[in-house]
Amino acid sequence: MLKEKKFYLTKQGFEKLKKEYKSLNLIKSAKIKGEIPQILHSEDVNTEYLSFHEDLNFLEVRMTDLEHILKNTELITFPAKNKQDIINLGATVVVEVNNQEDEFMIVGTLEANPVLGKISNESPVGKALIGHRVGDKVVISSTIKTIYKIKKIEYSLS
Repeated sequence: MLKEKKFYLTKQGFEKLKKEYKSLNLIKSAKIKGEIPQILHSEDVNTEYLSFHEDLNFLEVRMTDLEHILKNTELITFPAKNKQDIINLGATVVVEVNNQEDEFMIVGTLEANPVLGKISNESPVGKALIGHRVGDKVVISSTIKTIYKIKKIEYSLS
């Protein structure tokens, strides 16, 4: 049997997806309770009917995706105090790259947003940093070789 993929989410990310699911469920219920367009309008297929079913299908697909994610979520928790000197999911990390400091939080793929300073644990940088400590130098090679020197590791709710 294939192992289900785990989705790593912060408590805030999990709550956001639950809220989205509830919202979509309300929309779906309202749509179904409303007037359903007839399939035929004169001799042609009614475009309102097609649009109605397209919208309903979109809602159902997204809700099915969310159900799968919510059932297979593992909440990101902070490690014990004596292990908070090691980078893991949920860590906010300050690194030095090309003589400049950069700060980001390592999260699961669903919450990754580099613009907001959140990188995925599956990204090349996130994957390479996990398991390292302050002072470690981590080489990340893609098209060019980049050295990340870890300056600070912090676990906090913000």
